[in-house]
Amino acid sequence: MIRLQIKTKSPEETRKVGEKLAQKLKGGEVVAFFGPLGSGKTCLIQGICQGLKVAGPVTSPCFVIINEYPGKIKVYHFDLYRLERIEELYELGYEEYFYGDGICLVEWAEKAKSLLPEKRIEIELRILSEEKREIIVGYISHKIASRKAKKS
Repeated sequence: MIRLQIKTKSPEETRKVGEKLAQKLKGGEVVAFFGPLGSGKTCLIQGICQGLKVAGPVTSPCFVIINEYPGKIKVYHFDLYRLERIEELYELGYEEYFYGDGICLVEWAEKAKSLLPEKRIEIELRILSEEKREIIVGYISHKIASRKAKKS
């Protein structure tokens, strides 16, 4: 797993990190976000969307589970906070999103971890203080991880 750790001191810095991360996204990625309420997941996603030239406001899709944003690349913003049953994602046809050409940004990804693709980007956000955040970015490939486990 490749890991990158970044500390930010404000929501604006967190958005700027998102803009820089967006430069690495080409389409077809699933980015899974983990972290407690108020850790900056939506703020980071706003920066990613800004970097991808998404027009219009980017807000957490708390009541509809997914928002679609046209931009340089189509962005699908999932917020699984209110997800009650994993079957809801099957009903939405999650596979078309997760394995399509767009970019899927998944908040509260732990609620659907079993459905996430083996290859994905995981971002964990930690609250260090009222304004400070730690952002840990990792590229996950379970095939690579399982090979390493066999060598141990």
